[in-house]
Amino acid sequence: QVQLVESGGGLVQAGGSLRLSCAAFGRTFSNYAMRWFRQAPGKEREFVARISWDRRTTSYADSVKGRFTISRDNAKNTVYLQMNSLKPEDTAVYYCNADQEWGQGTQVTVSS
Repeated sequence: QVQLVESGGGLVQAGGSLRLSCAAFGRTFSNYAMRWFRQAPGKEREFVARISWDRRTTSYADSVKGRFTISRDNAKNTVYLQMNSLKPEDTAVYYCNADQEWGQGTQVTVSS
């Protein structure tokens, strides 16, 4: 069974940092781009960041550019999202995605 399992979410004050992880089980995604999305209450799921399979290319939503960094470790089948200078508007459930697979999400709450 293929699973993507996110972790690292939590409650943090504005200006703080969190590091999310997404570990893949059941198959390797080393040949696939991996992405992070987020969904705030009452809003649609939105793209946050993407990293190519070979880590050469990354892209970010304008709202997180300069504050978030996506990375991956193919040997560990894991993708990360380092989130710095967090803002209350970053509050959302964060999901990782690879190919057709989605994780269950991890809650990030930023208090003002």
